[in-house]
Amino acid sequence: MKKATKKTQHDLDMLDEYDFSKGIRGKYAERYAAGNNIAILEPDVAEVFPDSESVNEALRMLIRIARRNSDRALV
Repeated sequence: MKKATKKTQHDLDMLDEYDFSKGIRGKYAERYAAGNNIAILEPDVAEVFPDSESVNEALRMLIRIARRNSDRALV
């Protein structure tokens, strides 16, 4: 006689109608990775920059300052 297995939350989320038998693992992984730049922020930085918009704004400002300073160095 087989032991009854305990259903996990993952098992409960997956309905019997879902059929992944013909699925290919990682089929789009390379394409997905190529289209995304992900930067992991340290916790102290993440406190100051809560979302990607604020990070982008700060980096754009830094780029402008760096370009302005590099132009002065060339003069």
